Amino acid sequence: MQPNPLVQYLNKPTSEFTKNDLIKYIEDNDIEMLNFRYVGQDGRLKCLNFVINSKEHLDHILTSGERVDGSSLFSHVQAGASDLYVVPRYKTAFLNPFSEIPTLDILCSYFDATGKPFEGAPEYVLKKSHEVLKKETGYSFEVMGELEYYVISEDEELFEATDQKNYHEAEPFAKFGDFRTEAMLAIAQCGGHIKYGHSEVGNFRQDGYVYEQNEIEFLPYNLEDAADQLIIAKWIMRTLAYQYGVTITFAPKITVGKAGSGMHIHTRLMKDGKNVMVDKDGLSDTAKKAIAGYLDLAQSLTAFGNTNPTSYLRLVPHQEAPTNVCWGDRNRSVLVRVPLGWRENINMAAIANPLESDEKIDFSGKQTVEFRCPDGSADIYLLLAGLTVAARHGLQMDNGLEYAEKTYVDVDIFDEEHKSKTESLKHLPASCVESASCLEEKLDIYKQHNVFPESLLNDIISKLKAFKDENIREEIEQNPEKLIKLVNNYFHV
Repeated sequence: MQPNPLVQYLNKPTSEFTKNDLIKYIEDNDIEMLNFRYVGQDGRLKCLNFVINSKEHLDHILTSGERVDGSSLFSHVQAGASDLYVVPRYKTAFLNPFSEIPTLDILCSYFDATGKPFEGAPEYVLKKSHEVLKKETGYSFEVMGELEYYVISEDEELFEATDQKNYHEAEPFAKFGDFRTEAMLAIAQCGGHIKYGHSEVGNFRQDGYVYEQNEIEFLPYNLEDAADQLIIAKWIMRTLAYQYGVTITFAPKITVGKAGSGMHIHTRLMKDGKNVMVDKDGLSDTAKKAIAGYLDLAQSLTAFGNTNPTSYLRLVPHQEAPTNVCWGDRNRSVLVRVPLGWRENINMAAIANPLESDEKIDFSGKQTVEFRCPDGSADIYLLLAGLTVAARHGLQMDNGLEYAEKTYVDVDIFDEEHKSKTESLKHLPASCVESASCLEEKLDIYKQHNVFPESLLNDIISKLKAFKDENIREEIEQNPEKLIKLVNNYFHV
């Protein structure tokens, strides 16, 4: 039942792939080309093509990697010393689902001129953040993302869906279920671990086009691998949309008054293969401390997870997007949500299916904690690295449990009757400029243990400040055409 053809053929998990495994697969399956893949500063998956000339040539490529121009990929790399190496990570290899020529693709890591990992590479920052978390706390980190996106195509009048009522809608009212399922299968075949997919709330018509919102959600997985899966998934979905003759966008906001698209991140701390976010009493103190860390760094985390002005047009009240720094159970108005988590010791399957045994099964290990403000503009590696730093920070805070208790809410904070509670809470930034200032205030935490290089953080701060969007919401209200310009500029985040 394994969808990944390499796993099927080699009969081992991707984590155990070796160079010789890849050579064997390429030889036995008549693979003619190899693609190196790596992520640039814009978050997009880049490509370097190789024609395989011989077994010796293939072995050489897989061992030595290749040179690339780092200054064309990252603004903080100087042109005078810009050469970087890209070296493949064998566990990431997958069969290209689109190429007519049989092709194997593989993700790469960046190395500098001395042969050491490039400190400014987001993928390496993520790796360091996980290593420090494990060393300092004894916990490993598993995460999964939710990719929300709009499919946009020419309008048709048959079976029109209800505006902003598209949640879990099915055909014929939802038009792009086939696109979604084909994308899900391709992602799974390329190594993605998918939980499910469905249509989302957003649906509207404008200027002869229909805009339909969908979502693909992943399973919790090892931190670094989860990031790779999201990167590959976005590339697959865009390429498939191109083949369908439609376009998709992960942009956080594409028009006023309609649902925006987020990229919520679910997290859980693990030890010896066990989820430590729960204990016999429910949500564990470990989970609450991690939540405290998320909240304490939340304003600065937007620098990695909400990276252009349209991000802050989504983070407004009454749109199921957070605005205040708080957390709660099953509460979609908060920043950090604890989803329904199978904590009751009841076999619901036996109730629904009387022929089944009433054996009690503990599903509480499925519990995650959801961070709800990021969107598709995020630098996925840096966002997850920042969340990892935040989890460690929370576990090491002297007052973590007290802070968590203080910021817990069990009401809809957007209701007018709870206005006093809302006013007592910190607010998420309202612009890129404000986000940059929040990151500046927390720089020392991100630099601890040399996880985030100072030069990289300063570069992010400069880019955010350069948007000069302090008054973006007011400007959009006064000049709606400015929104159109912003959407066009950041459509393919």
